[in-house]
Parts: sequence; structure tokens; C-alpha cells
Amino acid sequence: MRIVIQRTSRASVSIDGVLHASIGKGQMILVGCERGDTRDDADWLAAKAAALRIFDDADGVMNLSVADIGGEILAISQFTLTASTRKGNRPSYIRASHGEESQPLYEYFCGRLESMLGPGRVKRGVFGADMKVELVNDGPVTIIIDSRLRE
Repeated sequence: MRIVIQRTSRASVSIDGVLHASIGKGQMILVGCERGDTRDDADWLAAKAAALRIFDDADGVMNLSVADIGGEILAISQFTLTASTRKGNRPSYIRASHGEESQPLYEYFCGRLESMLGPGRVKRGVFGADMKVELVNDGPVTIIIDSRLRE
């Protein structure tokens, strides 16, 4: 399982021209699930995301987590994070888990974040939808975390 975390001033997702969800200061997290990923991967990544110290403290040092600042998270499923580009110029998504596996894992990941941050602090995209995502990447700060690279 792989996530891309972007520190945001604000972010939103729209579907068919209609605003679906938006957040203020916090994190936008893109979530990609690979074959073989488990709830253990989702637990580990959710804990990392909630505790990741990427927000400035009073001294301007990245010392605070999204939980510490009372921030929000916008989590978006994105199977293209599993792309392999080793051969040729057309990405291969052979490692991506199928929707019947990845959707429950994505929902579980979001639920774990909610349990850590509190109700209403985790917004979601719509799994499998054609979404338009906007964000103001604050910094910019972008962190990639892969559960298969824990050690």
C-alpha cells in the first residue's frame, strides 16, 4: 500500500462539476492499494500519516502532526500510484489490487484515520469516480510512504 501525503492550506474534490468534499489546513492523502496489501498495511500507514510531524511549531520548525494542529485530511483513492514504468512508456497497473479488494482497504484506512483524529476530520473522495482534485500544497511538502518499505 502506498500513500502520497501533501501538506495543504486547502484542498477539495469535485465530481461532475459538483463539490464533493473540501478541507482547510491539513493533509491531502492519495491512497494506492497493491495486490497482497492487508489491514496491517493500512493500520501502519494511517498511524504514520496521523503522527507525521510536517506542520510548523511556534519556532517555524516542522514539529507538529495533523492531529496536533487540529487539521483535516482529504483521502483520495488513486490506483495509478501502483504504476510500474520499468518497461516502455505506457505505465503498467498489474500490481494494483482490484476494486473488490482495494475499496474495502481504502475505506478501512480512512476509518482508522477517523478513529485517530476524530469524527468529521477525515473527508473522502468517491472510490472509482472521475474526480477533479484541487489543492494548495503548503511548502510545498510532499511525502511518499510505502508500507512495503517499512525497514
